[in-house]
Formats: sequence, C-alpha cells, structure tokens
Amino acid sequence: MIQVSKLLPQGQGLAPVLLKRATTIELDWDVRQKSRFAATDSAGRELGIFLPRGTLVRGGDVLVAEDGSMVRVVAAPQPVLVITHCSSHGTAFDLTRAAYHLGNRHVPIELQPDHLKIEPDHVLADMLRAMHLIVNEQNLPFEPEGGAYAAGHVGGHHHSHHEEHGHSHGQAHDHSHDHAHDRAHTDAPHAATPATRGRTVSIPVVAQGHVHGPNCNHDH
Repeated sequence: MIQVSKLLPQGQGLAPVLLKRATTIELDWDVRQKSRFAATDSAGRELGIFLPRGTLVRGGDVLVAEDGSMVRVVAAPQPVLVITHCSSHGTAFDLTRAAYHLGNRHVPIELQPDHLKIEPDHVLADMLRAMHLIVNEQNLPFEPEGGAYAAGHVGGHHHSHHEEHGHSHGQAHDHSHDHAHDRAHTDAPHAATPATRGRTVSIPVVAQGHVHGPNCNHDH
C-alpha cells in the first residue's frame, strides 16, 4: 500500500501536463469528509490516505503519494436531493429560508445560486415541500459547505486573501488634515458626540400560501 499524506487544493501550482498524467480516484462525500481512508486509484494501486485531522477532500484536489506520484480526486455521483424554488408561485428567497432551516438542523448543504443539495432524508424532503419548494432525487456529485473554520478549503473555493485583496492604506488615505482645522477649532472644548448604537429588529418570516397551478411541481 502506498501512503499519501499531502493534499494540493485543486492542484494548485501544478502544470496542466502534470495533472493529465495523474491517476484518479472517485470518492463520494462520505469518504471525502474523512482524513484517513483507503482507496484504489485508476491504475489499480492501493492507497492509504493519512491527512491532517479535519481535512476535507474536494473533487479536483490532488493527492501526493510518498513516491512523488499524484492522484487527482473525482467527486463521485451519489444520491442527493436537489432543492429549487417554485418559479410559478415562489421566489429565490425561498432557498434562503430553506438553507436557514436546514442549517439549524446541522444538515450538510451544498449551496448554489439557483439550488441547494442535501443527502436524502424523507423527513426533510416533506418539510421542504411544505415550504413550497421543489425537491427532486438525483445522482450527482455532492460538495457541501465545510464551515468557516473547517480545516482545508471550504466548498472547493480556495484563494489567499493576502494576495487577492492586498492594498495599501497609506496611498488611499494620504492627505493633509491641516486644511480648515485652524478655522474650525476654537479654545472651547468640543462636546462629546454620543456614539449611536444600532438595535436588533426581529423580522418574522411567515410562509405565504398560494394557489397551485398546473406547472407547480411540489406536493404538501
């Protein structure tokens, strides 16, 4: 068995020609959320993966074996529930509500602009349909959010904020404060301006009823 203990998120830094030479392993989410597991790559080699605890393996990641060979991870299709809003009677905001309720139940969710994915659960499916959402069973790769503080990259999105968002505040704020201050300041001390504090306002969200039409594909 060949030991693997290094992961390159999305093959970062590798030339395309090296990625083409890499063998592959196809893994579902149940395996990819583990940091230690065994697998067989496309060349028939037995691999023992030993990654730092808490590491999430994503489709497109590259594993580096102890012999220097590389293995590209493919997210295997698996049974999932695909959740979309009813275009005839609902809005895209319904998906936000669904994600909120699913998150309260600590359900792994893949977030997409126009749909959500979760693992099959008939109780949750009934709850979502009662919220006027459309729920369909499909066989697709599953890449749920890993959490803001999870080890490894989250949802397949990986970049350095130091590189992408670096900028100099010295240039942006380089100006003189001498202008007009002599005229505006007097010997009398200024009265302290009280800091304004916001207050939290609870906005209840109530499920809206609607009349079902022929194109509305969800049940209650």
